[in-house]
Amino acid sequence: MHSSYPRYHFDYGVNDPHTGDRKSQWESRDGDVVKGQYSLVEPDGTVRTVDYTADPHNGFNAVVHKSGQAVHPPTLVKAYAAPVAIAKPVIAAAPFALAKPSYGGLYGGRYGGYGGLYGGRYGGYYGHH
Repeated sequence: MHSSYPRYHFDYGVNDPHTGDRKSQWESRDGDVVKGQYSLVEPDGTVRTVDYTADPHNGFNAVVHKSGQAVHPPTLVKAYAAPVAIAKPVIAAAPFALAKPSYGGLYGGRYGGYGGLYGGRYGGYYGHH
């Protein structure tokens, strides 16, 4: 029978001046009890530190601390001069009126009126008079 009692401890840290990445963490476990802490630098320059514990009786608990003064770098805004727009004068179109279409005059009643379009022969076909 294999019985192992869980126990460990680790820690690490990063401090990179090139990227500005600064953070650290440590954690230890002794049986069913875990304790730890991690910290990191927020974008505003403050440091967030979280202390945490976990055990079967209290569950997981974390306490967050912030330290330092928030610093917001000035926002640089480039200004661009837009070209001046020169508007050409608008010339109104000359007034006009639409004539109503005329469809009369070609149909002279029944079928005989198409004679003018077809040489006068259409009106007599098939007994249409």
